[in-house]
This record gives sequence, structure tokens and C-alpha cells, in this order.
Amino acid sequence: MKLRQILLCSALSPLFLHAQTISLPSDTINCGQVMYKHPVKAEFKMKNTGKQPLLISNIRTSCGCTTVSYPTDAVAPGKTFTVTAIYDAKQMGHFQKEIGVYGNANAEPLLLTIKGVVVEEINHFDGEFPFAIGDVLADKADLLFDNLNRGEQPIEKIHILNNGNETITPQLLHLPPYLKGEIKPARLAPGRSATILLQVDSRKLHDLGLTHTSIYLGSFQGDKVSADKAIDVNIVLLPNFEKLDESQLANAPKLQLSKGRLNFDMTSGKAKVKDDLEITNIGKTKLTVRSLQIIGTGLDISLNKQNIEPGETAKLKVVAIKSMIGKARTAPRVLMITNDPSQPKVIINTSLK
Repeated sequence: MKLRQILLCSALSPLFLHAQTISLPSDTINCGQVMYKHPVKAEFKMKNTGKQPLLISNIRTSCGCTTVSYPTDAVAPGKTFTVTAIYDAKQMGHFQKEIGVYGNANAEPLLLTIKGVVVEEINHFDGEFPFAIGDVLADKADLLFDNLNRGEQPIEKIHILNNGNETITPQLLHLPPYLKGEIKPARLAPGRSATILLQVDSRKLHDLGLTHTSIYLGSFQGDKVSADKAIDVNIVLLPNFEKLDESQLANAPKLQLSKGRLNFDMTSGKAKVKDDLEITNIGKTKLTVRSLQIIGTGLDISLNKQNIEPGETAKLKVVAIKSMIGKARTAPRVLMITNDPSQPKVIINTSLK
């Protein structure tokens, strides 16, 4: 005997119908995502709030794909009962099925609805959602595409949860030309999760180093952009040294830092605190600092020379601005991109005391 899994759906908020004769939580149940050919069960729990016994005489459905079970005996006043509908889920895509309940409660039938979407694979994330992005919760509020080479097109994910009471159609807004996005599923029922798939096309990036942008997550088409709906996207594009031969690698520039961390005493009482470090080229050809950027906020940086000959040293001066540092969620860092094949990307961390 082949066992078939049946997913159970249930209704939520209170609703009263038919002049207080029948009460039930809701006349519509949204089953969310349903696996293809895995029947889904929707249970409508009701109560006879009238003064007379309630007798269901007939049930009609909008198609043969839905079967319904219900009590055939009279339901006494004050007693609860259940009408159960099972949809066979043999058709891919969105579904909405109506059920008419006929009885002595009213001349018109009580109309019930089950709906959802049949998918090949359930897209549900069981992790935590600590961040709020607009009207949804998310497992992260930013994305990092790190250490990319020109031509790569990686994909990163954000899992989101509809924490509201209405089905939404989440939308990605203000995507730049180098980003493509998709949200699966396209419709998100209350309490269900979806996945944002964001792909970067590194061929369309203009500069090496850090590219930062903000995109936005709306709940419906035409939703307005606001700061609370922002998703920060950071992309780090590196120079590609794959075509260098052994001789070129042996004669390449080589970077050496005087220290790996910048230290700032934020208790000094000064509005601006300074520190610096030295960058020495211990290689055999000219070292070029192609990009020098700040990850985060609160720093001013200056480099006395961009091209460093073998044996020479450049000085990197960094100023921490106390008023801006205090507003940052994380300690700022300095990102440096060079033509040193052994370390084209250098991250200089900061210590704020």
C-alpha cells in the first residue's frame, strides 16, 4: 500500500456567519505552497451558535479535484464540528477552490474557499529571521559578493518570512544593471517563507574593489521605496592574475604592512583620532594601489603615493571621526586592492577602544 502525505492547513481569525447560526474562524484557508501530487487537507472548524440542531444536507465543490467530508448527523446547539476539504494538487501553479455547504442554517449555501500554489519543491526556511525589511522578516539584511573575478556571475540568497496577515507579492526595487533578482515563490502567504535570489554580473562592474549599492524590498508592485526596506549589497571585484606565467609571478610586486590593525582611542575626548601604517613593496616590480576604500562609516583615509617602487614605502593615514563612529553598527575597515598577485585584496581592521 502506497502511503501519500497529506499537508494540513487551518484557518485563523474569527468570523461569524448566517445570523449567528454558524461561527468559524475564517471562510478562506490559504494553504501556501503545496508539493505537486501531494494532497493538501484544509479543515474548517465550525460551531453551531443557533438554538436549533444544524443539519448539513449537501456539499458541492467547484471541481472534482476537491473532496469533502462533513458530519451527516445533526449538530446540536453549541457543539463544534469540522468540514474537511482535500485538494489533490495534481495541477501545477496557483489554485482556488470553492465549496458550497448546504443545510438548514440558511437558504443560501455557506461558501468556503481553499487556495494556494502547487510547486515542485517546497521553499521553506526553518532558520531564524532576526531582521525586519519593510513588512517582512529576513535572515539577513545585507549581502556580500566577495573576491570576484571579472566574468563571474555568482548568486546569493536571502530568506524572508511574511509576518503579516495578508498574502503579499514581494518585489525587488531599484536594481542596478549589474544585478538580477528573483523571488521564489512570487506570492507569499502569511507565515510562509520565500527565497530572494540575487545574481551579480561582474562583467558590468566598472571598477575594481568595492561596489556598494542599496536595493529595496517591496510587498507589492508599485510599493514605495523607504530606508526600512533597504538591502545593502557589497561586491568586491579583484584583478585577475591567471594569465601570468612563472617568470612574471616571480618578479611581481609584493606588499608588506607595518601592522595589520589600526588602533583608535575613542576615550581621549578628541573629536578626531588618528593612526597610520606603512605599506612597503618588498617585491621586484612596481606596486600599485589600484583602489582604497572604506567599508562602513566614520573614517577618513589618505595615501601619500599610489605607485610604490621596489624597496620604497608609502604611508597610509587614517582619521576616525568620533561622531560618525558612534552611529556605525560595526567597526569600519579599510579595503585595499593592489597588483600584488599573492594578496590583491587587503582588509585592514580597526580597533576602537
